[in-house]
Amino acid sequence: MTLAAFLGVALAHLLAAISPGPAFVLAVRTSILEGFRPAAGLALGIGGGAAIWAFAAIAGLALLFELMPPVFVALKVLGGVFLVYIGVSMWRHARDPMPRMAQDAAPRGTLSAIRLGLSAMLANPKPAIFFGAVFVGLVPAAALPWEKALVLLNVLWVETAWYLVVAWLFSRAAPRKAYARAKTGLDRTFGGLLGALGAKVALS
Repeated sequence: MTLAAFLGVALAHLLAAISPGPAFVLAVRTSILEGFRPAAGLALGIGGGAAIWAFAAIAGLALLFELMPPVFVALKVLGGVFLVYIGVSMWRHARDPMPRMAQDAAPRGTLSAIRLGLSAMLANPKPAIFFGAVFVGLVPAAALPWEKALVLLNVLWVETAWYLVVAWLFSRAAPRKAYARAKTGLDRTFGGLLGALGAKVALS
């Protein structure tokens, strides 16, 4: 695998990672409401989910989706329903007061945040198709196992690093205060976006 091919995969993934989507919406809200640590756990989960989809694409899951469309449809519907559920829950609780954690209490645990990030990422099978398309064009079929492992490692760290940046930015005091002032509207906006994205995943 040439350096140019590796850089091509890395660039394509970076552009996909920073584009807004369900994971971004969830990361912003978690960062503002719960702080950096849970959002960092969420970032690890999202990165792990991206790496799993990338591995699945390398292993031929994208081809399976093409050969067996009902499998892809089933995963899309289940993933979309999961995202809609999160969106509806956010909308219903939009008027709830801003959560305030006691000094001796912790926000969402790190493992719980990792599970949430992983679930949210795996709920959308579109990354498998994205990685499949990119890998087919840029990763040679004859690529060595260590070269494929390097591609997967790059996917993991880039996805995780981006959402760690999001977590750091939106867990600062200024964004927290701004969110508290506009919580109802923002929660409904975030919930609506997640619901719309979930519906799009399920129906597209």
